[in-house]
Amino acid sequence: MCYISQKITECPFPPMLEHIPDIEENVPLPVSVADAMPTLTAKEELEMMARTAKLISDLTGQPIQVTQEHRGQALELAEQVIANKSDMNLAQYPNETIAYLAGMVSQYDYMVVREFADLKKYVVNKLLAETDNADPKIRLGAIKALGEVDGVDAFKKRTEVTVKHQSIEEVENELLETLQKLEKRTINVQSKVLSSENHA
Repeated sequence: MCYISQKITECPFPPMLEHIPDIEENVPLPVSVADAMPTLTAKEELEMMARTAKLISDLTGQPIQVTQEHRGQALELAEQVIANKSDMNLAQYPNETIAYLAGMVSQYDYMVVREFADLKKYVVNKLLAETDNADPKIRLGAIKALGEVDGVDAFKKRTEVTVKHQSIEEVENELLETLQKLEKRTINVQSKVLSSENHA
């Protein structure tokens, strides 16, 4: 607290200095908040809206109760997402519909992942069955396809690099040994000068 008297102003804090931020000139401002937002895919927008609805529900203490009408709206919206309609306006739907739709989409993604894993098992099992085929072309093709399955990787080329750490003395000794081996392989040759008469 500052105490002001006629003679002395006693204040434990230093006076606030006026701070003016640096303002850039000629920077265009977005027309609206919507223009300032990054572009989102339909799924990202749906997830963001569902998180917001959940946060509001948690803060207000009012649970999200989905009715049959909300479920119907969510199903219609899901059909629009599948049809890839870009003019879909999620803001016109209530929080309950958005929350239910977000749950449907996350469940759908989970099911797609499970179906992909099941499909991979099916393909591998079919290929294994074809490895017993009497036709060698089919058998070889099935074995080759099995080798390319992710996780088997029988035909994947690998390069291994071995790094050997040595001291300077060890490197010098190896170089000397190599030079000595090369020296033993050298052949002593005596040079002989040939005159031009011998070539004629």
